[in-house]
Amino acid sequence: MAINLQKGQKIDIGLSKITVGLGWDPNEGTGFDFDLDASAFMIDSNRLIPVEEYFIFYGNTDSPDQALHHTGDDPTGGNSATGDDESIQVDLSKVDANIQEILFVVTIHDAITRKQNYGQVRNSYIRIVDDNSGEEVAKYELGEDFSIETGVEFGRLYKREGKWKFEASGIGYREDLSFFLSKYFKGQIIK
Repeated sequence: MAINLQKGQKIDIGLSKITVGLGWDPNEGTGFDFDLDASAFMIDSNRLIPVEEYFIFYGNTDSPDQALHHTGDDPTGGNSATGDDESIQVDLSKVDANIQEILFVVTIHDAITRKQNYGQVRNSYIRIVDDNSGEEVAKYELGEDFSIETGVEFGRLYKREGKWKFEASGIGYREDLSFFLSKYFKGQIIK
């Protein structure tokens, strides 16, 4: 049976092949589609992305160590009626030894121009699925905590004493993807 996580709760993963699924339902009548984008930041002990290729999103779907694979962009939020809107497959046995944390962030594309925020999104969640059994291991639902935010750190996988754990973060920002890139990557991203 899956664990329903609360904000800040941590669990041991105990698996090597998982899928991190993210989902949401946009409210109707905002005039634009809601294009929420899931990203993963593979972070080293300096709390930075070592090289650009460790930033995983719909434009860079595979990490150089072949540990992460983004399955593709859902520009409308229409997939969650039948499953996750966006997902990232993770093989923890392949994660580069220098990577200590994998941070999962969802941002609203073009939020300022479209005048959109998480207050206009409902049923947001992050979940972990065991790839071998297809069973949901844990799920964290954002709830109604966010109203003006345009980017959210949903959760993170992190390594402690050689074992991978997951923490439900739920930290909101009034920022876009470039904010997270400037926070975790000090190089130049080539688009």
